[in-house]
Amino acid sequence: MDAAQHKHLVESYIEAYNGFDVAGMLRPLHEDVVFRNITNGAVDLTLTGKDSFRRQAEQALQYFSQREQRVTDWQISADKVEVRLDYSAVAAMDFPNGLKAGDPLRMQGQSVFGLRGGQIISITDIS
Repeated sequence: MDAAQHKHLVESYIEAYNGFDVAGMLRPLHEDVVFRNITNGAVDLTLTGKDSFRRQAEQALQYFSQREQRVTDWQISADKVEVRLDYSAVAAMDFPNGLKAGDPLRMQGQSVFGLRGGQIISITDIS
């Protein structure tokens, strides 16, 4: 795969994420995908396998009434794509951290997509 194909793979994942389309998010993922979420330097979630990812993605649908990852920078290499993101969302429920239903959320972060065989083998979200 070339850089344009790598970028298209990640764009299709992000577009599906923004559209609350779990099936679309799963389409480019390898069966053995590993997902990690890192917040303030600490890994707070690790999932292994497409089924675990699907269950988490379906559960997360209830968290926000709107959500958008907007890519602000791309770094593409032979086996990974790193993107810088502006993230915005509107909470659909009350969260333990004090965020209330209807509250807006805005932050910046980074996602690193590992690639293998034309699929996404790993996703690391960093905020």
